[in-house]
Amino acid sequence: MEYVCLGCGERRGIDELLYTCPGCGGVYLLEDLDFDKLAALRTGPEWRALFDARAATRTTALRGIFRFYELMAPVLEEEDIVYLGEGNTPIVEAAPVLRDAVGVPFAFKNDGQNPSASFKDRGMACAFSYLKALVRKHGWDEVLTVCASTGDTSAAAALYASYVGGPVKSVVLLPHGKVTPQQLSQPLGSGATVLEIPGVFDDCMKVVEHLAENYRVALLNSKNSWRILGQESYAFEVAQWYGWDMKGQCVFVPIGNAGNVTAIMAGFLKLLRLGVIDALPRVIGVQSHHADPVWRYYSQPDPATRTYAPVTVQPSVAQAAMIGNPVSFPRVKALADRFIAEGGERAFCVVQVTEQEIMDAMIRGNRHGHIACTQGGECLAGLIKARELGLVSPDEHAVLDATAHSLKFAGFQDMYFTNSFPPEYGVTPDARLANAPALVVSPEDKARLSPEAYTLAAAEAVVARLGLARKA
Repeated sequence: MEYVCLGCGERRGIDELLYTCPGCGGVYLLEDLDFDKLAALRTGPEWRALFDARAATRTTALRGIFRFYELMAPVLEEEDIVYLGEGNTPIVEAAPVLRDAVGVPFAFKNDGQNPSASFKDRGMACAFSYLKALVRKHGWDEVLTVCASTGDTSAAAALYASYVGGPVKSVVLLPHGKVTPQQLSQPLGSGATVLEIPGVFDDCMKVVEHLAENYRVALLNSKNSWRILGQESYAFEVAQWYGWDMKGQCVFVPIGNAGNVTAIMAGFLKLLRLGVIDALPRVIGVQSHHADPVWRYYSQPDPATRTYAPVTVQPSVAQAAMIGNPVSFPRVKALADRFIAEGGERAFCVVQVTEQEIMDAMIRGNRHGHIACTQGGECLAGLIKARELGLVSPDEHAVLDATAHSLKFAGFQDMYFTNSFPPEYGVTPDARLANAPALVVSPEDKARLSPEAYTLAAAEAVVARLGLARKA
């Protein structure tokens, strides 16, 4: 395998962690130099049979994302592969009422059911497996991993670092006051050193980039191409779940630092190249109007004259996507160009949604039995917007990426139910969806009444509230 610079095409060996090209500053992708030999090794149907058979394996190294070992990092030894239960997350079809209301069949892929409760575990499993191999090969006695995060990356990085242990230590940089309490607790619980910086994610990212360029640290953000490699497993799992038939499928992905949408396109292209799938799905990125540089780029009608520019982000409920200058944008452009070349002009596009639409969609989805985070709400809002724009037809099927567990973003749900969003979010609860708790008996009544009288008073209050009828 080699690192390939997307800027100048320079190639480098994989004996060390590299992030950006020293010549032109471009970002890397990893390329398997022997990938074409896989087609000679097995036919497409034979690869399908192998991957399907591994679904029942008891071999730990092949149970998670490395079920697709040959497609990702076939240079790793089994002893170095880290498995914490990541991957194989469920795909849950939309509740019928919700499906009918949206007007197109769709499903959530619940990546919040990964070990640290987000999709970032896919990338960390691969990145830490590679790091573990480097430690063993070079005999390093200390490795400091660093990442900037809006919450999910830090939780995943800290979790995997604590599991690998030994010389591996974890430091995470978070934007002060812009991470939910649930997400802040995760790296602390895993024993990471947590440092906060005033500003937003982009400010934290500049600091860790400086550290990675000038000090002996292992960067774990999207610039780490091993992380991107692990996230390709999402595409493999979606294809496998639908019997390797991607015709008529639309995969919706929230775009933040743009590593996930890059990886997903790369994964589908690999499957197509090997004949494991016969057609590409459509990939539709989604961005909030509070952080939308990728949407702005692709909204320019003429591909020949499009120009990319970072944006200044505003507060967003989709915190994991609140990034104004995604480091993986060059990867997005490169992969989108390939995706469109293989699948046609409709194969890739980006839609923009509002903060109001994100929250309404998240609450609406979870009101119908799902466990979507705000980014999952962003994807549902993106599907609804794509339907309005005529980008998705009723005879297609959508898969929505719920990148994290809804409990990580419970604070935003509480703000929705209590109508307490700060003005800068621009979110007002839909009265049909709001569901604030109701106090049926006062604490003063509980203190005044005997236990028996209190139980009776509380029961009568509940009866009055619900309009219950006595049994016949």
